[in-house]
Amino acid sequence: MHSYLAIFFTHSGAIKFQRKLVKSGLLCQLLPVPRSLSSNCGIGARFEAMDYENLIDDDIEKMFLVDDDIYILKYEVMD
Repeated sequence: MHSYLAIFFTHSGAIKFQRKLVKSGLLCQLLPVPRSLSSNCGIGARFEAMDYENLIDDDIEKMFLVDDDIYILKYEVMD
């Protein structure tokens, strides 16, 4: 399992994502996003999964792999 941090465009997107993961049996914790990672809605979802790609939806701005306290960008919506 890997640890990921998803960052969202809106608070409601973060809440929807958390509900989706919980329904899928994955633990998901909503938490404040470090300002160095995003200045949008300010709420992120930290979760553990084997893979993040099948969890990407339109509400997600960025997805990071979390390795200790290092955030590795894995996905970003491009304008």
